[in-house]
Amino acid sequence: MIISKVHIIGEEGWKDINIENEIINGVTTHQAVVPGSITLPEDAVAFPGLINSHDHLDFNLFPQLGNRVYKNYKAWGDDIYENNIDRINAVLKVPQPLRTQWGLYKNLLNGVTTVVNHGQQLHIEDELITVFQDCYSLHSLVYEKKWKWKLNKPLTKNKPCVIHIGEGTDAGASREIDELISANLFKKKLIAVHGVAMDELQAKHFNALVWCPASNYFLLNTTADISKLKNNTAIIFGTDSTLSAGWSIWEHLRLARKQNGLTDNKLLDAVTTIAAKTWNINSGAIAANKTADIVVAKKKKGQTDMDNFYSLDPEDILLVISKGHIRLFDASLTAQLKNYGSIFFTPVTINGVVKFVAGDLPALMKAITAYYPHASFPVGTIYV
Repeated sequence: MIISKVHIIGEEGWKDINIENEIINGVTTHQAVVPGSITLPEDAVAFPGLINSHDHLDFNLFPQLGNRVYKNYKAWGDDIYENNIDRINAVLKVPQPLRTQWGLYKNLLNGVTTVVNHGQQLHIEDELITVFQDCYSLHSLVYEKKWKWKLNKPLTKNKPCVIHIGEGTDAGASREIDELISANLFKKKLIAVHGVAMDELQAKHFNALVWCPASNYFLLNTTADISKLKNNTAIIFGTDSTLSAGWSIWEHLRLARKQNGLTDNKLLDAVTTIAAKTWNINSGAIAANKTADIVVAKKKKGQTDMDNFYSLDPEDILLVISKGHIRLFDASLTAQLKNYGSIFFTPVTINGVVKFVAGDLPALMKAITAYYPHASFPVGTIYV
């Protein structure tokens, strides 16, 4: 597969991207269109498939649940289970495999090609995108039973330990970070999620912090002080599930950009190169020998690469390639891609724009609504 004459974010001129199997074989300066290559409109830009470093894949049918601003995650959890239990149980009637499959589509529709699932290991038969689960997940100090023993369990020493920590604004949220650091007897690789209460000295004890600003603002009306923490730990980016944040990663990125804690380039790195390095995966860049995880989106006239990137929405995505396989394409590319390989695609609409996605997404949505009639999806179905 060759993607011909495309602009790559941050680079000059037109490029051709040669993909063989799951790997980028080479990126060359465009000379001439090769017969059979995928040609894109000139107002298009390519960038690495996004890496969402924190999601709960089976929790993405929930609406955002919260009734006030909270001091910490336990106060939030106690409140929604007391006051929103009927809404919670309604979603949980949907079998977990169906909820998980929708979680994959939520990420795919956003241009995410790798998602890190936090929680129990999920068995996924057909991965639309890469689901990273090669880590040791602990929920939190409050909700993980025997967390100290699990943290120091010898058989997990080679895997990073990922845990919600410091998710609050009270003194207890800061103290639990210290407690976790003190309990890490074997100095295992720690990756913090949220870290709203984290300070610079605490940050030094973590290999990375997964920043989830949209979720933080919804629960706590604030987020981690990334401008300070970035000096002492790697910053990567996550959405969390729709239980506490909206479905579009692009809205999350725009919120993060407004914080001015990271430069535009570093925020992009947080969902590409730095995330790939943190999880030790061969993606996050459009370069030779990297996994072929590529997104192509519309390039808006008169905008810089970075302004364009941070103005994108799911409807602006033209093409998503995951491990060398097309998983989504815009209707404008139908003539070239409708018979691509042996993959079955179905049409959906996002804000009125037609996209073709791998698999039968309309059938999945129908199956979900049979269990949960109030399910709300950000996509519509059409018949062609």
